[in-house]
Amino acid sequence: MTETRVPLRTPLYRGERRLRIALVGMPNAGKSTLFNAVSSTAPRTGRLAGTRRAYEECTVQIGLDEASVIELPSIASLHHLGEDDIAAVKFLLWGDERPPISVHEPEGPPAPFAPPDVIVQVVDATRLESHLELTLELAQLGRPMVMALNMMDEAWEKGLHINVKALSRLLGMPVVPTAALMGQGISDLFAAAVDTVRSAASPAPQPPSEHIGASLAPLSLALDRPDIQAAFRVPHSFLLMQIAAGDHYFQDELRQHFPLLLPQLEQMREAAERKLPRPLKEELHADRHHRAATLVEASTRMGAPHEGRGVRYWADELFLHPQWGLIGSLAVFAGVLFVVFEVSAWLDAMTAARLINALADWQPSSTAGVVGRAVADGLIGLVGIVVPYMIPLVILLVALEEAGIMQRIAFVVDRGFHQIGLHGGVAVPFLTGLGCNVPAISAAAKVTSGRERVIASVLITFVPCSARSAIILALAGKYLGAGGVIAIFALTIVVVALMGRLLARRKRDFGPGQVQEIPPYALPRWRSMLSETWKRTEDILTIVTPLLVGGSVLLALLHHANADTAINTVFTPVTSWWLGLPAVLGVPILFGILRKELSLLMIYQALGTFDIDTRLDWVQITTFLLFLTFYIPCISTFAVMLKTVGRKEALASVSLSVGVALLVSGLVRLLLEGLRLFTA
Repeated sequence: MTETRVPLRTPLYRGERRLRIALVGMPNAGKSTLFNAVSSTAPRTGRLAGTRRAYEECTVQIGLDEASVIELPSIASLHHLGEDDIAAVKFLLWGDERPPISVHEPEGPPAPFAPPDVIVQVVDATRLESHLELTLELAQLGRPMVMALNMMDEAWEKGLHINVKALSRLLGMPVVPTAALMGQGISDLFAAAVDTVRSAASPAPQPPSEHIGASLAPLSLALDRPDIQAAFRVPHSFLLMQIAAGDHYFQDELRQHFPLLLPQLEQMREAAERKLPRPLKEELHADRHHRAATLVEASTRMGAPHEGRGVRYWADELFLHPQWGLIGSLAVFAGVLFVVFEVSAWLDAMTAARLINALADWQPSSTAGVVGRAVADGLIGLVGIVVPYMIPLVILLVALEEAGIMQRIAFVVDRGFHQIGLHGGVAVPFLTGLGCNVPAISAAAKVTSGRERVIASVLITFVPCSARSAIILALAGKYLGAGGVIAIFALTIVVVALMGRLLARRKRDFGPGQVQEIPPYALPRWRSMLSETWKRTEDILTIVTPLLVGGSVLLALLHHANADTAINTVFTPVTSWWLGLPAVLGVPILFGILRKELSLLMIYQALGTFDIDTRLDWVQITTFLLFLTFYIPCISTFAVMLKTVGRKEALASVSLSVGVALLVSGLVRLLLEGLRLFTA
């Protein structure tokens, strides 16, 4: 067995040492899209002091590091800012560390956390020139910077080709191409942000043109005083540009704290302006515009639209597009259902069904024989779960992961899962739950933690596994028709969504957001697929097998001792009074917790017929199916929950499952009874 060693980058930024990353950009650059792509399920919202502009903040996991990501209000320029905009600049400069010049301000620091360790400027690649003017201004703040060259897919469609390496070299900062709406480049962007902080790299100096620099030399010299630097605590070049441009905020602060100096500075500013062909404010803007245009000219070219479009492009259009991606996800979901209900049914007929027929004539009467038959039934039940349903489904999902498709689906459905307090990364475990809830919960435990792990585990227990789906298809398909089958599955989706919303509100302590990596497409490899399939199904041998065999033995012994009547009597308040079912169905309800497929056989045994419509009407069949659908999946699922979320949460999940099963099936029964009376 070979080991893969990954070098540990230090220092690690976690806990109290986690990074602070500020997302900055002009309006409509894609800041919110980028923030939403990595945010936690419950981001925190606040307002910058002295302004109506809101910010959002959340903790995000970036590999082994953590970062507090803050999405600031949009900024068009750092010069001549209004009151609502200056607060964002104050945060970038000082955070909650107020400089001496601002101690008199009643609002306090602009935000309740320290200034950012790195600024990520989100840039619209289709309007690069105007955004680069802001880049030149942000570079004067003296903080590490990374540029997210966003909407690269749109630029490509317009025939705009940007040499990212050349632009990065000219700016002296990492430039990462992204398409935030489709999840592309996001992991590279945040990895670059962490590396930039580790290397303590700041943008390359971007001084104004020589003629402007010469005219501002006296003003620069006058501002280069220790007391001014101590009062403002901003880079000298930034303060010089703000005073030269006549920024109201900085001029007002100079007037209050250095009243004797301000007239001299005004005279120097006017002298500098006389040396230039136009007003200083306009000259500075024209110079930034010229330098931005020069950068664009040196790093971009126009070419044919859609140049180089291929199969991977169209695959991403299907799986990552905001609208088409949902259709692609549904197509994959349909493929998974096909495997579960078609391929698996054939495999079941070729394996477990033949074993059942082979043992059909073995009907022992002695206690030892009953135990032996029960052990055989348990092992056959294991084969019936693993061979036709679990292994094909897990292999299919592993193949989709290795191909890079499931990661794209996880990104597309991420926002939907946020509504129930989860990330899109649980999409694979939820699909695995269609085969069996046991490996699904184990898989969810690997991609979640804390409260999110509990929510995911609880919700997966409501996903109809192959055994429950088989019962629904066998009974509802025969007696209620296709409409009944669809209605039961649709109600399951509704219940999962509602339970998720309720659990998300009750459990507010969520983990950090996730930077989801969108890997390149690749062909699955059989060796790694089989290895990963084993890792995801090995709990079957250690947890499920003894429980299936033990449950079968217990059930057989109870039946052998004629304890059925006592059990049915105990369950009469549930079966007859609340659910309106025959009392003899108490045993199938109870032992559904051992193996759901046993319930189907026991229904026939309890009712004494395979034509259950002669003993149950359509309302009773619907009620019984709904109860089994939401009732505790099986004792194996409970056992794996004990392992992953602990005894307290596992018992709470069981209580919730029983409560939901009783509530939903009972209310539906009353509704259908009322409907039948109304239409009679």
